[in-house]
Amino acid sequence: MEVILLEKVDRLGGLGDKVNVKSGFARNFLLPQGKATAATADNLATFEARRADLEKQAAESLASAEARKATLDGMEITITVRAGNEGKLFGSVGTIDIAEHVTAQGTELAKREIRMPHGAIRQAGEYDIAVHLLTDVDATLKLTVVGEEEKEV
Repeated sequence: MEVILLEKVDRLGGLGDKVNVKSGFARNFLLPQGKATAATADNLATFEARRADLEKQAAESLASAEARKATLDGMEITITVRAGNEGKLFGSVGTIDIAEHVTAQGTELAKREIRMPHGAIRQAGEYDIAVHLLTDVDATLKLTVVGEEEKEV
């Protein structure tokens, strides 16, 4: 199925590109999310009329993401969690915990923007956390997980 991209999509193309994709990908993701429209003559004419507005929106979102990247890059977060003697956590530190701590420090961050390819953190230590803000904008956080031993009563 041929579609016109209304915004930049990872590993597919940029704004205004006409690309061939599988029909299921177009029907289930691109079209409902508003990331693309079917490549018909009418839609092509409508897109060309809206192109300036779409490019302006893309530039604004890029500028916003770059500003957030400047505040997030190198930000250091410390999370204290109950742990055993050897630093193994009781539970884990996941995307929700990280997003809450960053938001508490004054920078808005959604859990879907945090990339943790190896899963949740289950061991105390220092970690670099990747944050994907926009298609071409990524930041890195410094996370320190401190294990707090449970005190005997």
